[in-house]
Amino acid sequence: MGNNALKAYIPLVDFIAGIVGPNCEVVLHDCSDVDESIVAIRNNHISGRKVGGPMTNLGLKLLKEGSYNKEHFLLNYPSKSTDGRDLRSSTYFIKDEESKLIGMLCINIDLTGALTAKKFIDSFIKGDLLDPYETTTTDGSPNILENFSNSIDDLVYSTIENTINGLAIPPERLSPDEKTSIVQQLNDKGVFLLKGAVSSVAKMLKVSENTVYRYLNKMN
Repeated sequence: MGNNALKAYIPLVDFIAGIVGPNCEVVLHDCSDVDESIVAIRNNHISGRKVGGPMTNLGLKLLKEGSYNKEHFLLNYPSKSTDGRDLRSSTYFIKDEESKLIGMLCINIDLTGALTAKKFIDSFIKGDLLDPYETTTTDGSPNILENFSNSIDDLVYSTIENTINGLAIPPERLSPDEKTSIVQQLNDKGVFLLKGAVSSVAKMLKVSENTVYRYLNKMN
């Protein structure tokens, strides 16, 4: 663990998980090491992650944007498990005495049972089937903020897939400008805070690592 101050939060991980029960995953992240940020996790059957796993796509984005400077926490945002189950997530920002972000305490509640019950009750009362959990915004775009990955490669690949979603073009057929735009978006999302991200992005976009570095240098 890169920050000893976070050790005091490990009992809180057990405490919250014990109160809410097995449908609640509680994760403690160390922001000083985004490649192996998970220092404690309970009820990890929900996401399949383990100690030593990387920061999520949302965590990287928050670090990159500095959103924690204006907020103490994020409450009740939708997320997805690796096998597609709907979750309700919340993140508490752990800061030191100088308001520097040192960790994140994350809670992910599996809604599978609750949504099944809601769907049954809605259909029983109204006589039709309603979508139990809306995962799109009013303009039809996805409203899922966070995806959980077991490795850096998985995280990079899922982020790239979400970034290029809708292009319907194989990576090798993307133009240099399109690839530069994708690298820019990945950079904005904090992907390159991860060690090895350049290599993973290069493989995904079918270019050399030097080409990815060249794209990044254009942004400086």
